[in-house]
Amino acid sequence: MDQLNELVTSGRLAELLLPWVIKIGLAALIFVVGRWLAKMVTNGVDRVMKKAGVDATLTHFLHNVIYAALLIAVIIAAVDQVGVNTTSFLAILGAAGLAVGLALQSSLSNFSSGIMLILFRPFKTGDFIEAGGTLGTVEQINVFNTVMKTGDNREIIVPNAQIFSGTITNFSARATRRIDLIIGIGYDDNIAKAKQIVEEILSADERILKEPAPVILVMELGASSVDLAVRPWVRREDYAATRSDLLENIKTGLEDGGCSIPYPQQDIHLYRVGD
Repeated sequence: MDQLNELVTSGRLAELLLPWVIKIGLAALIFVVGRWLAKMVTNGVDRVMKKAGVDATLTHFLHNVIYAALLIAVIIAAVDQVGVNTTSFLAILGAAGLAVGLALQSSLSNFSSGIMLILFRPFKTGDFIEAGGTLGTVEQINVFNTVMKTGDNREIIVPNAQIFSGTITNFSARATRRIDLIIGIGYDDNIAKAKQIVEEILSADERILKEPAPVILVMELGASSVDLAVRPWVRREDYAATRSDLLENIKTGLEDGGCSIPYPQQDIHLYRVGD
C-alpha cells in the first residue's frame, strides 16, 4: 500500500497506466471500426450475390462465413494492438483448423459438392431426377445434403458428394420427352397392317405431339417376334400416363386387327425312330 501511495502521489502511476490506456483504447477502436467494416463488406457481398441470382441458402451461409472470418481478423488485430503475441495464437488456430478439417473430411466434401450444386444448378426444387442411386422429386437442396421424395412418398436424404460425383439424370429439364416402346408381332402377321393400326392409335391420342412426328419402324427380327419400335413425343407432364395408355391401346388394337402379340416359344419336333 505504501508503494502504491507513493506511485500515486509522485504521478508515476499515471505514467505507467497511460500507455496501457492508449493501447486498450486503440484496440477497442480497432474492434468497433473493424466490426462495422466487416458488416459493411458482408452486406455488400449479400447484395452482389442476390443481384447475381445466387441461391438464398448459399447467400446466407457465405454471409456467415465471411463475417466470421473478418471478425476473427479484427479480433486478432485488436489483441495484437494491446501487445499480446498473436503468432502462437495463429499457429494454434491453424493447427486446430487442420485437425477439424481432417475430422470433417466427408462433411467438407458434402459441403463443397453442395456449393457446386447450388452454383451450377443441374436441377432445382421440384425436378424429378435420378441421382445418387435415388429416383425421386427434389424437395430441398441444402448445403450438405439434398432431400428427395420418392413416388411412394418416402423421404430420402442423399449426401451431396454422392450426387455430384455421379451421373445426374434430370427428367424435368426439357419440356418434351420421347416414349420408347418395343411392340412384338408374329412372323405371320402383316407388318404394314400392324404399323397402320399403331399409327391410327397414335393419331387418335391428343397428347401425342405432331412435331416431332412419331416414328414407327421395324427394330429387330427377334427369336419369337418381329419387334416394332414405337417412338412418339409428348409433353413432359404427360409421359407416364400416355405411356401406360399406349401400351394398353396398342395391345387391344393389334388383337382386334388380327395381329398376334407372341411370347417366347420353342418348337419341339418329334421323330419316330425305328425299333
